[in-house]
Amino acid sequence: MVIIHTNTLTGIQWALDRPDSYQEWRTNKLTGMSDTVAQAGPVDIKDLGNPSESERAELARRCTISNAAFYASAKNADDPEAVRDQLKGFATAMGLEIAEKHRSAGRNGIVALTVSNKDSQRGYIPYTTKPMNWHTDGYYNAPDQKIRAMVLHCVRPANDGGINQFLDPEIAYIRVRDDNPDYIDALMHPHAMTIPENREANGNLRPASIGPVFSVDPQNGHLEMRYTARTRSISWRDDPITADAVAFLGNLLASDEPYIQTIKMDVGVGVLCNNSLHNRTGFDPNLATDSKRLLFRIRFHNRVLKG
Repeated sequence: MVIIHTNTLTGIQWALDRPDSYQEWRTNKLTGMSDTVAQAGPVDIKDLGNPSESERAELARRCTISNAAFYASAKNADDPEAVRDQLKGFATAMGLEIAEKHRSAGRNGIVALTVSNKDSQRGYIPYTTKPMNWHTDGYYNAPDQKIRAMVLHCVRPANDGGINQFLDPEIAYIRVRDDNPDYIDALMHPHAMTIPENREANGNLRPASIGPVFSVDPQNGHLEMRYTARTRSISWRDDPITADAVAFLGNLLASDEPYIQTIKMDVGVGVLCNNSLHNRTGFDPNLATDSKRLLFRIRFHNRVLKG
């Protein structure tokens, strides 16, 4: 079985034959990003499970502009079960009510990202101390199971390392298109990126997933990105322009791009995003099996509500 992702263009700023519309959108985007990324720090939330209207509005505003917002909340921040309840309320307040069903999800549909040797998690990088390369979440999912938003929340940080970086997919699109619009055409091809099928430890088969890197949601015109920088268990469309486009994107993510945001999340700190590109450095090299780092992740099929 093979899953095919389709790509229907909606929104004239994404059309390669509408450069004026793109330039107008680009100018507004970069102006907004310059102001938002320069914000003093994360949004302070007094009660994560019930954010105030002003807190919610600021988070939504930042997500509307940059597709991501960092926040900090001290209430019961080191109590994992209390945080699970708070995150459920927080997600609902931000319009995220369609939680992904994940094999490792616990109460409230929340996945605990920590070092684990469980059968269902053994061998998967998120449950180790190893670094994770750039990716968007759910890049292997079927089209009707797309991940469009995510909350990543720190309960216990690593002693050493565990630093995250985030980049707005729309900024990645701008950098790629400005360098060569043909790269966008290649990365929007319906067969641009293939994730082969994978049989999990429990015998479940995840079908091969074939589709574009950049696509546009036909329901609302939002740009979406499906990407991983991994080099194993992935194949790219075999043509020179795709190879050049993939190389350019990889170089961009390894560069000092000014809109890449770097953070080591501490207790009670989190990020709310519309499935931004992100990575993670390795952590606790001397505690490969005993690291206490704990982050909660909850993923959604819809986007953060608008600011």
